[in-house]
Amino acid sequence: MAEYLKECHVPCKMSQDEVETLCRLEELRCKELGVSKANVREYEVEFICDYKRTKVEEFYLVKWQGFAEAENTWEPKSHLKCRKLIKQFHQDLEKELRRHKRRCVPRRLDKDMSSLLAQKAKLRQRLERWQAHLNQTSKHPGRIYVVNDVDLEGPPGDFTYITNYKAGPGIVLDEMAVGCECTNCLEDPVDGCCPGASLHRIAYNEKQRLRVRAGEPIYECNSCCRCGPDCPNRVVQRGIQFDLCIFRTENGRGWGVRTLQHINKNTFVMEYIGEIITNEEAEKRGREYDSQGSTYLFDLDYVEDVYTVDAAHYGNISHFVNHSCNPNLQVFNVFIDNIDERLPRIALFSTRAICAGEELTFDYKMQIDPVDLDSSRLDSSISLTELPISPKSSPKKMLRVECRCDSDSCRKYLF
Repeated sequence: MAEYLKECHVPCKMSQDEVETLCRLEELRCKELGVSKANVREYEVEFICDYKRTKVEEFYLVKWQGFAEAENTWEPKSHLKCRKLIKQFHQDLEKELRRHKRRCVPRRLDKDMSSLLAQKAKLRQRLERWQAHLNQTSKHPGRIYVVNDVDLEGPPGDFTYITNYKAGPGIVLDEMAVGCECTNCLEDPVDGCCPGASLHRIAYNEKQRLRVRAGEPIYECNSCCRCGPDCPNRVVQRGIQFDLCIFRTENGRGWGVRTLQHINKNTFVMEYIGEIITNEEAEKRGREYDSQGSTYLFDLDYVEDVYTVDAAHYGNISHFVNHSCNPNLQVFNVFIDNIDERLPRIALFSTRAICAGEELTFDYKMQIDPVDLDSSRLDSSISLTELPISPKSSPKKMLRVECRCDSDSCRKYLF
């Protein structure tokens, strides 16, 4: 019987950390887990809970990986090999002391302070797990980081990260596209390449930056095209290229997004992704969202007001981008594997150079006129913020609530 079970694998119900802890408790060595004769009695610190000091030594209350909090122990600093965790603990402590206008670190922390620091450590773990999940799900070149140095708010409970439109009730997303025969889409576009088939122009220059005005649609090459993945007319479909950070804002605007890298003007940054629903369903959900004080509904009304994107419960990093009356991102309608003009993909491009560390924003009520193609010029220096406004392509987010943008002087309402 045993010979038939040689290739049999049974999933372990314990996590790798729990197995490692069990090995150490039983003093078992395991090369795969990194448990050797030299370190079998070493346990991993999960986080620091508390601090005290005497005249001769500093002590830390340690939460051990794989053990319940009832097993926490006070350890002298000389026994610990977790410099990063100790440093993070003191950064949190110093920030709280400054908030309470206290300069010196006390010999012993009061219960409220130690409890808060332990909560911060637990929150950081939750955010790190969420961060790992976001990067595992997104799989685009740009990494996503999550930081909350403001309060104890954790990952949103009713939000699922997705990378493409999700069909809502009664919606069928049929792909329909026609490929081009170009070998060099930018320098020698056959019959105008994919944009030419729809009587438009290639939207990007040789550096893959926009050279069309806001209001013009973007037609990228698709899965039916002869050109390869390095084609300069494939930009939005490559996904996010920059490292971005979801962070907790300090002025009451909830979560926000900032870039961790410099972004040039007219560069693709991210898509606005969510659940595709009918306008009738959007009206129904909108009334519910309005009663809650916020909404993430975005009308897809490029040619016909039929569908809406709802990013409230399904979406990507754009879900966390805040509104600004002076935004650095601009909305464009993009068509790739689906040329149904009622279902454009919504791409956000930079309106100017954006510095590393700067928050990303767009105007939730940004509205764009279609451009007269006969008079438009392919000009990469076009200012995307100095264009006429009329009711077209109107994203709706946080309707009927006060605008809390990054401008201190702005207190208008979005209706």
